[in-house]
Amino acid sequence: MKRLYFTLCALSMLASPLFANPSSKPNILFIVADDLGYGEPGCYGGKDIPTPNLDGLAAGGARFTSGYVTAPFCAASRAALMTGRYQTRFGFEFNPIGAKNAAPGIGLPVEEKTIADRLRDSGYATGLLGKWHLGGTAPFHPQRRGFDEFFGFLHEGHYFVPPPWDGVTTWLRRKTLPDGGKGRWTSTDDRIVWSTHLGTNEHEYDTDNPLLRSSQPVDEKANLTDAFTREACDFIGRHKGQPWFLYLSYNAVHSPMQGADAYMAKFAHIEDIHRRIFAAMLAHLDDSVGKVLTQLGESGIEDNTLVVFLSDNGGPTKELTSSNVPLRGGKGELWEGGIRVPFIVSWKGQIPAMVIDTPVTSLDATTTALELGESEPNKAKLDGINLFPLLTGETSGFPGRPLFWRVGKKNALRQDDWKLIRDGRDWQLYDLAHDISETTDLAAKEPARVQQMSALWDQWNAEQVEPLWK
Repeated sequence: MKRLYFTLCALSMLASPLFANPSSKPNILFIVADDLGYGEPGCYGGKDIPTPNLDGLAAGGARFTSGYVTAPFCAASRAALMTGRYQTRFGFEFNPIGAKNAAPGIGLPVEEKTIADRLRDSGYATGLLGKWHLGGTAPFHPQRRGFDEFFGFLHEGHYFVPPPWDGVTTWLRRKTLPDGGKGRWTSTDDRIVWSTHLGTNEHEYDTDNPLLRSSQPVDEKANLTDAFTREACDFIGRHKGQPWFLYLSYNAVHSPMQGADAYMAKFAHIEDIHRRIFAAMLAHLDDSVGKVLTQLGESGIEDNTLVVFLSDNGGPTKELTSSNVPLRGGKGELWEGGIRVPFIVSWKGQIPAMVIDTPVTSLDATTTALELGESEPNKAKLDGINLFPLLTGETSGFPGRPLFWRVGKKNALRQDDWKLIRDGRDWQLYDLAHDISETTDLAAKEPARVQQMSALWDQWNAEQVEPLWK
């Protein structure tokens, strides 16, 4: 593993007692973006869409350049984040979308304790705002999975504003344009754009998928990015006198693509309307994160709040333009672009500014939060490692461990700087330290390494279970 590099400023700060373990339970805020590519935030090299609030969060804390999720798509990745365990340990291997997410028995198995279950049992108030996508039937409802409060939707996506989609420009996938042709079509009022470039129709996101407060449908008029931000600020303000865990699960920048008017005007200089709508959505998300962080400060609790920001998977570039540069591939794939994501951890007064290249995973975020928040640590096996001693300078070492992925015949393993990957064929091998874009397969030159790593993957795979659905 590469060692962690601190700035000289951070090194001098680490000698201060300020960075001792906190004596009281911190508030814990998980902010999850949907389908945000590695290369989009400014702090990760993005150039054309300013993200000052994400950049500021990163500048005041730890920015991971090798931060991973456990799956290249939404639900399976979130199942791991919610439990701190590889989702393949309990059969949540594939992505249930549409009606499948509402089928009986499909969801995060009820035997698995969530981070919300465990923190609530430790005295926390718990809330989920936004996207769930871990089961759409009664046994899997968030308030049966440890959350005191829920405002959001149960399935994989949702339109940001209700029909007739006032105040936004909407981009929709279609198989055929009104004239029977292919390409793009724009409505006479320039409010709706159809595109056939993916050869599919837009998913029926809102079908049997109402916006809910608890289990009651809500007639929400605000853009959902604004609505979830409003609710987050309210939750923080109401619970500032007690420890809380908030899972703020935005559906931005996931499709359907809808750019709000003010943000569309801000990016009028972007000629490609597809990219302009994405820019509007990302800037809207960034401003919303800024409002939530401001609420922490105004509530006087930012110095007792652990903030974790990450994307649930890599960007689907063809669908959204969401870029994963310089990584190969994107959403749905086990190339780096599908599983390496923007990943930031911040805590004012506890975590100094640093950039970390050591590989970490979303499982570590969950484990860290539980180590900090549980009064009596649960003995259930977690697959993550507590990052807090590393983040606060209590240790400069980090236990070396491989990271694993399995999605059917798509398999991968990262060990130190080496990446092993296959898709139903022979293993390929890449040296990520010198080939982050995975362009040169070294399997033929390193057969012993392939054998050693593949044996390690086989050993891990033997511990996993069969998928509960496909």
